[in-house]
Amino acid sequence: MVTAPWYQTAVFYETLVRSFKDSNADGLGDLRGIIDRLDYLVWLGVDCLWLPPVFDSPLRDGGYDIGDYYTVHADVGTIEDFADLITAAHAKGVRVISDLVMNHTSDQHPWFQEARRPGSDRRDWYVWSDDPTRYAGARVIFFDYEESNWTWDEQAGAYYWHRFFGHQPDLNYDNPAVHDAMLDVVRFWLDMGLDGFRADAIPYLYEREGTNSENLPETHAFLKKVRAMVDAEYGDKVMLAEANQWPRDAAAYFGDGDECHMNFHFPVMPRLYMGLARGHCRDLKQILADTPAIPEGCQWGVFLRNHDELTLEMVTPQEREFMWGFYAPDLRMRKNEGIRRRLAPLVDGDRRRIELLHGLLLSLPGSPVMYYGDEIGMGDEYLLHDRDGVRTPMQWESGPGAGFSSAPPDRFYLPIVTDPAHSPAAVNVASQRDDPRSLLHWVKNLLAVRRLHPEMGVGTFEVLDPGNDAVFAFLRSAPGATTLVLANFTAADQTGTLDGVRSGAASWVDLVTGEAVTADTVGTLRPYQFRWIGLG
Repeated sequence: MVTAPWYQTAVFYETLVRSFKDSNADGLGDLRGIIDRLDYLVWLGVDCLWLPPVFDSPLRDGGYDIGDYYTVHADVGTIEDFADLITAAHAKGVRVISDLVMNHTSDQHPWFQEARRPGSDRRDWYVWSDDPTRYAGARVIFFDYEESNWTWDEQAGAYYWHRFFGHQPDLNYDNPAVHDAMLDVVRFWLDMGLDGFRADAIPYLYEREGTNSENLPETHAFLKKVRAMVDAEYGDKVMLAEANQWPRDAAAYFGDGDECHMNFHFPVMPRLYMGLARGHCRDLKQILADTPAIPEGCQWGVFLRNHDELTLEMVTPQEREFMWGFYAPDLRMRKNEGIRRRLAPLVDGDRRRIELLHGLLLSLPGSPVMYYGDEIGMGDEYLLHDRDGVRTPMQWESGPGAGFSSAPPDRFYLPIVTDPAHSPAAVNVASQRDDPRSLLHWVKNLLAVRRLHPEMGVGTFEVLDPGNDAVFAFLRSAPGATTLVLANFTAADQTGTLDGVRSGAASWVDLVTGEAVTADTVGTLRPYQFRWIGLG
């Protein structure tokens, strides 16, 4: 058995609190609702629950506009409910992490309201200027909404800096008082028993002239400071970076093993979909080849979808246009530099492609991060505002309210999916739990198989050349265990040669089906088929 830090072999599951389960019939999912559904997560095989922000907030950006770092928003419960969720999850063997938005606050946060007043002691907690041309090298990330990273504040008589929405002013990390304040926030939530946090928008903490104000040395120095405190005072926790960057810049957030324990591998995700669209894996293989080795004890987070648009920032402009044309031909499906659609609709509900993507999610280097509802093939409502279309209520059953809430539907946080192919009548947890051939049971089984093969999480990774670009082949190996992974990226039968694969085992086993296979037949794949082959 391979011994590794818990997060290196864990399966993470992201759910939006307001969209998961309503416990009090007000139309909003809440913390008590998640407690009520913990048994489902355990049954599925989830190791760690990831919650986006539950802090008090004006909710102009889904809670990522923080109004108070120390208070739970009344919509989702109380701080006692949050503590109860952690306790209940831990009792069932499930860890809990939450988002921590370090880069910015809401413009309604008391810190910013004080900072607006000339002469305030809080003035230097944010980034101000009389000149809106400063830091001109920084891109505007939400260019669908913002024309500049500066917004004029009449009361302050100055411009304030924001990398995201104009109502989210950036904190000034050149001020040591901001360091101390954020460290205190981290301590507060870890003291409650939280198992770690996802550091939202972490590359943008500092600004410097003559740069793009991303990935600056000062940012890495601050992360080392946070990590040192977490290790010294808490130990077995995880810091997961959200750094949407090219591989070498992304890998830098591990430091020398002294910054974040984990970081999302953003460049891999779009190339999975690109491979399906193009019918080959060359782009995926190249980005993996461009990914540097990371320090011992660190881990990538791999994912297929999350609460944001399917970001296309880490592809070329030409690749972005191709992806938009293939997956988002309706301009309304596009948002910022991405696509606001869920996994199942992106692949036209094709179970073969859904299975292939999950097979790769669970076997590529890193810990898999699932998004609520993808395990049943949930759809979306892309005409909703911004990215709300991929944040609709969880579909627990086919009846009224989809088992999400007993409130009248017009009181729901967001409407339930109406597309007949993905509505609760067609896609829900209850019916799939009753059907052993369902996608839900298939995902559950795959998670169980992965749990028996820790080489998937911590083993070495070796890409093979099967002599066919339509077939992606690689080995995951740990002492005493090697798994061969094969994936056909096309809608046609494909064959790959496996002459270089050696095994001391008398026979090979298909880990998903349990069937014995031979080297002569394993390289022949049906359309969009993937296989995990145990080589002993």
